[in-house]
Amino acid sequence: MPKTQLHKRFTTEQVKVILQWYEEKALTLADARERLEVSEQRFFQLLHAWRKDTSAFSISYPRRRAHNELPEDVDTIIREELEKDKKLIENPAMPVRQYNYAAVRDAVSRRFGTSVSAQTVRRRAREWGFATPKPPPRRHDRIVLTTAPGMLLQHDASRHLWTPYTTEHWSLITTLDDFSRKLLYAELEERETAWAHISAAESIMLTYGAGLAYYVDSLRTFRFVSHRESLWYRLVHSTDEVMTQWKRVIEVCGMKVWYATSPQAKGKIERPYRWLQDRIVRRCAKEDVHDIQGARVILRDEVTRYNDHQVHSTTKEVPSMRFDRAVREGASVFRPFKLPPPYQSTKDIFCLRETRKIDGYRRISWQKYVCEVPPHVPPGAAVELHIIPDKENPELRVWFKDRVVLVVKFKPRA
Repeated sequence: MPKTQLHKRFTTEQVKVILQWYEEKALTLADARERLEVSEQRFFQLLHAWRKDTSAFSISYPRRRAHNELPEDVDTIIREELEKDKKLIENPAMPVRQYNYAAVRDAVSRRFGTSVSAQTVRRRAREWGFATPKPPPRRHDRIVLTTAPGMLLQHDASRHLWTPYTTEHWSLITTLDDFSRKLLYAELEERETAWAHISAAESIMLTYGAGLAYYVDSLRTFRFVSHRESLWYRLVHSTDEVMTQWKRVIEVCGMKVWYATSPQAKGKIERPYRWLQDRIVRRCAKEDVHDIQGARVILRDEVTRYNDHQVHSTTKEVPSMRFDRAVREGASVFRPFKLPPPYQSTKDIFCLRETRKIDGYRRISWQKYVCEVPPHVPPGAAVELHIIPDKENPELRVWFKDRVVLVVKFKPRA
């Protein structure tokens, strides 16, 4: 076991007595060293200092600088990061209203290469006047409790101005596992479309499998909601009588769709949204991001931090570790994704669907594109179009009597 330092084992007066006994030859060198438990070199250093000035002799170590004192360079970087945050807060177009001292701490670590606590940043910010009043805590009128991964997937989207260097608003689409709080999917899209949400579902199904249910709000992409009748129009379809494109995909995969009764009921997905939104906006502004590709790089970095390194305030666990442990213990509700009959390709499940009627020339039209169907499809028959509007591989698949009768592949779109 390593020995503790001399000043922690003896007082200055005790060491003086032992040195005095050695000087008076009451102790041998070996006895004096044994009592002090020091090396021969260290003993003679002490003896020389004692002989030089007996009254000023001390074994305590004068502290040249406080241990908690930061280098001036670090203080400069902290102030610079706080100044950047202040500009974001004062910009009404940016969705940032508070200082994020943890984000400042991480920015300092990336720039300077040293670890600084959030409490240190908070203390400096208050000394320098970088502080905003804390918002009141939010209350939730409904709590959803799950006991296994896959029981409930909270899915939502948020559209914001993510960087001050562009005027475009992008949509952040995410899916959160309710049990582990792990973000299973997160992507920035230029436009929030039904296809973007279907692509998110495809990523979840092919990566983790099919769970029990999705938990969403009543956005028109997820749910058809009819309004009350009036004197000016009469309702044809009531709420949920029309199947949306996204909901049809989810139900074909064998999952259910549950709807939140209020925005507050989706607090578990809203909190990671605020966390990601705050982090991404600050980093995009500070790292001079001008396009969505640069913002996606930052998003992936922050999602990795949230899933693999951040201890969740409610579960007191890292989301990925909580998720993986439940899977190892066989507690997961996710089941391997399988193509339901008669489908033989995932393209026929994760797609947009429309119905067309064959004209007298055995042709159909879609988006100003006209194509001929095989001769065995009679004129007047109804066919189902499975549309894959993927930028890289757009495709149109024509179904008739549970069979693919025509596949049209288009050129990639810009």
